[in-house]
Amino acid sequence: MTNDGRDGDRRAQLLKAAARVIAERGFAETRLADIAVEVGVSAPLIVYYFGTRERLLIEALRYTEDCFYEVVSSRLAAVGTAHDKLVELLLVSCSPEPVMDLPQGWALWFELWSQAARNTQAAGDRAELDARWRATVARIVRDGQASGELTVDLDAERFAYMLTALLDGLAVQIALNDESVTPSFALELGKSFCTLSLGIDLMIDPSRF
Repeated sequence: MTNDGRDGDRRAQLLKAAARVIAERGFAETRLADIAVEVGVSAPLIVYYFGTRERLLIEALRYTEDCFYEVVSSRLAAVGTAHDKLVELLLVSCSPEPVMDLPQGWALWFELWSQAARNTQAAGDRAELDARWRATVARIVRDGQASGELTVDLDAERFAYMLTALLDGLAVQIALNDESVTPSFALELGKSFCTLSLGIDLMIDPSRF
């Protein structure tokens, strides 16, 4: 393995550990030394890779988001129609993170939102990550319009804003273990919104959820 390969592996190892520690302790209670102990390296090595705690938080969130998009991209690539892609998107969004075997994404988002309210760099990173999520949804709609599956009268970007706002809000409540917002209830709400907005009935196999 090349030095670049080893460097990438070490970086991923550090980011995975950072995501886990920050999710468990909260950003305010996490020191770079805590993450170093978790991985079994020195604190100066953490500083070498990331510089500051704030930068590490953002990079850890990007790592979890990349993991999420790997799952999403794989599942979207496995189906061909806009209908099936939206079904996959709803299933991924409404499933609890442990079910999806994903890192602690929402816990890190909570921390980033707190930082973004006071830090312009964090605010910019937050906006960039949200734009990436909306673009994924908008692309599905535009592809469906190009194939004739979805009406061309629909504003793909506007729909993406609304669907992602709905799914993100529901996912937060799922992550916080809100008893009134179960994953199945969130899935039903997402499905209903797509039906109202797109005029198509999303057929979701209950055994997949």
